[in-house]
Amino acid sequence: MYSEKVMDHFQNPRNVGEIEDASGVGTVGNAKCGDIMRIYLDIDEDTKIIKDCKFKTFGCGAAIATSSMATDMVIGKTIYEAMEVTNKAVMEALDGLPPAKIHCSVLAEEAVKAVSYTHLTL
Repeated sequence: MYSEKVMDHFQNPRNVGEIEDASGVGTVGNAKCGDIMRIYLDIDEDTKIIKDCKFKTFGCGAAIATSSMATDMVIGKTIYEAMEVTNKAVMEALDGLPPAKIHCSVLAEEAVKAVSYTHLTL
């Protein structure tokens, strides 16, 4: 049902936690399934490069795996590049998700964008 990458990111999630004095925090949720994702970004004000990204997710294994993968994907990118990370890219990086879990990758994309939108004028 789940790929090895999904299981790895679920069992060994990367970048879990909070960033004290984060440049921005994005929180999104899905009322249908109850998943809630909060992503913290530390953005260099001069280069606009994401120096660090952490997450806290309340949800299923797929929600945790997509949060973990999304944080890996945006670290080192500018906020503009991070805005281009799609749920499809997150799913592809995880070698796919079951159809019933695609909404988890959408939440990961939305959480990153929720932070990035507020910092486009840094």
